[in-house]
Amino acid sequence: MDLRILEIASNTENNKILDNHTHKSKNKNHICGDEMEISLVVKNNKVVDMGYQCKSCVYCQASVSLLSQNIKNKSLDEIKDLINICENIFENTKVMLEKKWTNFKELFDKKNVSRKECLLLPMRTVLKALKL
Repeated sequence: MDLRILEIASNTENNKILDNHTHKSKNKNHICGDEMEISLVVKNNKVVDMGYQCKSCVYCQASVSLLSQNIKNKSLDEIKDLINICENIFENTKVMLEKKWTNFKELFDKKNVSRKECLLLPMRTVLKALKL
């Protein structure tokens, strides 16, 4: 396992419960049993805050940690675009991430294809919460 994944996963500043959330969702990876709960505060079509709780592997933890750090103050359209790109990154080698999302390249890489569902669970949970 890549030590960088452990480093990303260890940043748990957003592992919290948001009592004032405007959107919330739970999701489960039926392949491995990872569980994710995400709460969001959305104002003026932008994510202002994100909190998460999870019972999951380190890949899922790294993905949700990175996502929670990077979607704050982003529009719902920007977030939807990022998630669509990440969904396709394992199948299409020509997928390009915008500069603001380049730190996702470390996780969303073909070398981690066997953990695709784990990496995508937080993103799918955000989509479910936002009903996008």
